[in-house]
Amino acid sequence: MTELSLTDVLRARRTIEPHLPPTPLWSYPMLNEVVGATVHVKHENTQPTGAFKVRGGITLLAGMRPEERERGVLAFSTGNHAQSIAYAARLFDVPCVIVMPENPNPAKVGAVRALGADVEVHGRGMSEAQEHAEKVADDRGMTLIGVAEPELISGVGTLYLEIFEAVPDLDVLFVPVGGGSGAAAASLVASAVAPRCRVIAVQSESSPAAHDSWRAGACVTRPNHTVVEGLATGRGFDLPQQIMRDRLTDFVLVSDGRIRSAQRLLLTHAHTLAEGAGAAPLAALLARRAEFTGRRVGVVCTGGNASAAEVTEVLAAADPAG
Repeated sequence: MTELSLTDVLRARRTIEPHLPPTPLWSYPMLNEVVGATVHVKHENTQPTGAFKVRGGITLLAGMRPEERERGVLAFSTGNHAQSIAYAARLFDVPCVIVMPENPNPAKVGAVRALGADVEVHGRGMSEAQEHAEKVADDRGMTLIGVAEPELISGVGTLYLEIFEAVPDLDVLFVPVGGGSGAAAASLVASAVAPRCRVIAVQSESSPAAHDSWRAGACVTRPNHTVVEGLATGRGFDLPQQIMRDRLTDFVLVSDGRIRSAQRLLLTHAHTLAEGAGAAPLAALLARRAEFTGRRVGVVCTGGNASAAEVTEVLAAADPAG
């Protein structure tokens, strides 16, 4: 097992400070009234890529050796990981290729290309995209960057340092899970600086691989049918699961419909356009609001890269406040 500690997160913060300012953490009275708790929304949707993963991308590429940068990097992703690596690659002048599965979000493809990366669309899902990415990286001698590298986790951990520094007495923190780097980072940081805070991971019930891996104590594969791109993973990943296993408080599943409703509530009550993964924490909180009445609750809006079609679905979703 790769050992990660708070020291790695603090080191990552020093790395990214020249490139990324802290993101806002706001509480909204209208949202608090609906939930019945004091909800602190961490706005990673305000990052230059529109999502939290850029913290990890910068941390990883900043630490690469010159010869590795010269060979270039390659990643496979449905979008936010792709933008993270592409952004960092542009920052450090590194050649970058991104492999996406078929029918990717056009907005995310455009954003990756605008950052200067090449995009290759291949495979019916992430597993096939990964296989293609591995072959391309091997053929071209590029460094393949997975979705759960240690540097990515330590970089993402910096957002949780910001949360606990702003609200040290937080009672519970809800974190969405795709590959698991965010929940792993949250549980790692919380155990070190806010051990009384409960950290609850959230995934779509239509793609429960990370949830089921955590429950089973070993990585498993599961059907991957969620429409929420940032939560669409069909297997567990070793390093995040190892970190979460002894530190995470709980792991819950929510429906895609609840996530859409939470997106609508963020839009109407918190002036926030969140992509599905960014609204999953609020969806889980709403599903368990009676349990957390009167508590101080953190929800991480991990990204705001919603497509036009997704926004249309959000506007048509049921209003959980109604």
